[in-house]
Amino acid sequence: MICMLNFPKRICLRVDNWKNEWIYSKHPGKEFGKFVHSAGSFYNDVEADKGIQTSQDARFYALSKKVDGFSNDGKPLVVQFSVKHEQNIDCGGGYVKLFDCSLDQTDMHGESPYEIMFGPDICGPGTKKVHVILSYKGKNHLINKDIRCKDDVYTHFYTLIVKPDNTYEVLIDNEKVESGNLEDDWDFLAPKKIKDPNAKKPEDWDDRATIPDPDDKKPEDWEKPEHIPDPDATKPEDWDDEMDGEWEPPMVDNPDYKGEWQPKQLDNPNYKGSWEHPEINNPEYSPDSKIYLRKEICTLGFDLWQVKSGTIFDNVLITDDVELASNEAAAVKNTQAGEKKMKEQQDEEQRKKDEEISKNNGEKDEEDDDDEDEDSNDHKNEAEDNGHDEL
Repeated sequence: MICMLNFPKRICLRVDNWKNEWIYSKHPGKEFGKFVHSAGSFYNDVEADKGIQTSQDARFYALSKKVDGFSNDGKPLVVQFSVKHEQNIDCGGGYVKLFDCSLDQTDMHGESPYEIMFGPDICGPGTKKVHVILSYKGKNHLINKDIRCKDDVYTHFYTLIVKPDNTYEVLIDNEKVESGNLEDDWDFLAPKKIKDPNAKKPEDWDDRATIPDPDDKKPEDWEKPEHIPDPDATKPEDWDDEMDGEWEPPMVDNPDYKGEWQPKQLDNPNYKGSWEHPEINNPEYSPDSKIYLRKEICTLGFDLWQVKSGTIFDNVLITDDVELASNEAAAVKNTQAGEKKMKEQQDEEQRKKDEEISKNNGEKDEEDDDDEDEDSNDHKNEAEDNGHDEL
């Protein structure tokens, strides 16, 4: 099921009819992959769990669906969908994008302007994050917090809630993983405060907590070389000075070496602490109570790159009803339980097959070894009958 709630009317985008309702991009220069309608190789309910699945490795994917435009002015905006990386994805996106009504769906690509990009992105062990990117005055802004995504093979619900008080929440499987204020956690606006450009640290400001003891002197026997000739080394008996040059013993660490001498440190009586640059109000800062606002949303799209295909997208919901989204995401626990049960059964069956194959291969190897021994003995007996030994 993929649905959008067109404020205030709910519109379901039927996945079983997606080929007629969704549009593939034909943007030139990209090798696009195809989606298929599938519940995958393990599931809780073969029909209810069907979504759209990436089906070709090392491909871009660009598929979108347009609805009547709507705005979240004065209302919460909830973007929610499920992702199942059943292929144990190594590198690829699992996010959605929301576009305004100007998008040409047949030319959608990675540089197409969008309003929101949200969802998981995985590439190797270093990138396992949830993107939350919002457009503001024509520029895309990334959240300045690191939100870790799920990286297993089961279905997970991702939920973004943007509220008209300029706050937000990110949930995974109906559990809050991040929240805050849009102004604080993105760089939409200029900072409220800046360092005073006219302020300078006083010349007599001493920020040294300690100073060298002026009365401390380096001991006369301090200077020792770091390395010395090995006293236990002896010139090899076969060493030829004319041929090998003058013999020199190898160098070893000097046990008496003390390193570079440093005088003792004393508390600095003139220490004033770390100087802090004073701040002033930023004249370029301008508050905006409408950061949250998406004036027009018309299209939901999947604009992705995947090295290894197999991701299933489902349960897409765009609404202003936070409770509705929560109720739908609550089903994830049952879905995951069914998936895990079937996968464990499949894994056990595969384990037994692998054991049987390994056993059969082992028995075949033993038979081959026996045949080789018989051939060898026959050949040896034949050699002895001919009056000589086998070499």
